[in-house]
Amino acid sequence: MQFNLNSYPYRSQRRVILGQRCAAATSQPLATLAGLEMFQMGGNAVDAAVAMAIALTVVEPTSNGIGSDAFAMVWDGQLHGLNASGKTPKTLSLKAYENVPEIPQLGWLTVTVPGAVSAWYQLWKKWGKLAFEQLFSPAIRYAESGFPVSPVTANSWQQKETIYLPLTAPEFQPFKQVFFSKHRAPKTGEIWGSFYHAKTLKEIAKTGGESFYKGKLAEKISNFSSETRGYLNSQDLANHQHLWVNPISTQYKQLKVWEMPPNTQGIAALMALNILEGFEIEKYPRDSIESFHYQIEAMKLAFADVHHHVGDPNFMEVSIEQLLDKSYAKQRHNLINKQAIPLVKSGIQRGGTVYLCTADDDLMVSFIQSNYDGFGSGILIPETGIALHNRASGFTLETGHPNQIAPNKRPFHTIIPGFLTHENQPLGPFGVMGAPMQPQGHLQMAVNLTDYQMNPQAALDAPRWRFLEGNKVLLEKGVSNRIIQGLRQRGHDVEIAPETMFGKGQIILRHQGVLVAASEPRADGLALGY
Repeated sequence: MQFNLNSYPYRSQRRVILGQRCAAATSQPLATLAGLEMFQMGGNAVDAAVAMAIALTVVEPTSNGIGSDAFAMVWDGQLHGLNASGKTPKTLSLKAYENVPEIPQLGWLTVTVPGAVSAWYQLWKKWGKLAFEQLFSPAIRYAESGFPVSPVTANSWQQKETIYLPLTAPEFQPFKQVFFSKHRAPKTGEIWGSFYHAKTLKEIAKTGGESFYKGKLAEKISNFSSETRGYLNSQDLANHQHLWVNPISTQYKQLKVWEMPPNTQGIAALMALNILEGFEIEKYPRDSIESFHYQIEAMKLAFADVHHHVGDPNFMEVSIEQLLDKSYAKQRHNLINKQAIPLVKSGIQRGGTVYLCTADDDLMVSFIQSNYDGFGSGILIPETGIALHNRASGFTLETGHPNQIAPNKRPFHTIIPGFLTHENQPLGPFGVMGAPMQPQGHLQMAVNLTDYQMNPQAALDAPRWRFLEGNKVLLEKGVSNRIIQGLRQRGHDVEIAPETMFGKGQIILRHQGVLVAASEPRADGLALGY
């Protein structure tokens, strides 16, 4: 692949970061520095990635936490996938949802077993070079001494005041005491820290995560659940199992794009690329009506199948092979014309997040962890700093759906790390956070890199689109009025939306023997390398 490292056509004034030995990128500068600290101590890309993930639970708690889920891909000569998402409690049943129209966003009904801690330990166990406890030192330091809250994180924190501050039930009070101790969110530059976070991270470091699933921390989680009419118990935590899986891929022109298999939505990006492949998008300028239109339509068709068929793979009736079949993609491709498809349906009959990446001479890591919707469930285990995610909100109540909520089941996951290869050689990790924006961001990144040969920073900077439902499409500020009007004429219901709706991404690619790293302007992020 070739791209111009001196071309920056969009509003960002950032430039790519170039490194020869190592590189790291996250959505928060202090977390990136945690990764560089590991490299300078003699650690490798996995040590750096895990240290950054742990640090992010402190410095960007609006998007992830100790009670998150996580997924990762690691290249060590071949690509490995780690699924550390947790299952629903065994005592949870559909009866619990009888009096609600849909799965709520807050409370115990949204909590599944958190898997991030298991991801940290398993990645370190397989590839780590430093002592496990060393990986926690930056996060513990930030938690104990405090840190200045960065601008985008502060803004997200303040936006959540109206959601969490009014909560009066007992299970929400520890959360409010930790994150809204002054009855408000911290402001940009205000120092925030958490002794409880530090104490818990020390316990996890000392026990290799054992305490979280089978020890002192597990007991605290189970006890608070019992006291506040929750469903999660010590047996659910003890039974948590990470999964080593084979990543799935599709060939898009000269790029091979890799995603995690279901229960994630990564397959949506691959399906959309398969559908898009026949359009020869490179014939149209990147900022053209045609390029936007065909990408949006391909994504709509992919989502129609994914939302109909994808969930915990043990409950799916349609195979990954069926969904990624190129001949099926051709059928879907043929549905696209110059007008927006008004109501997209599946063509197969049934049978808040942080992303980070690292690289060195031997390893490349694509890692993502999330509390799902912002801070998550609003439940924090007293005196621990463990804020539990609300991943069960990703289920549906639809009878017979593969993603229908049930006991001991993994939910449909939005978080997806990505990876790129070329002719069986690693190019590197990439990702774009943001709920359903994630596969859409992956699609746009692949098109920017492949069809328009943009460098990683420019590919991240480029104005984005986001499909919602029906013909509803959000466009980012910076998209030309000509494209806006052209899409409306083609039947798209277009709105201009703030940059917070379009995800936050990082990328590291190996280019002519040099690591090229980028972190986009929609976040506080930072890429570094040397």
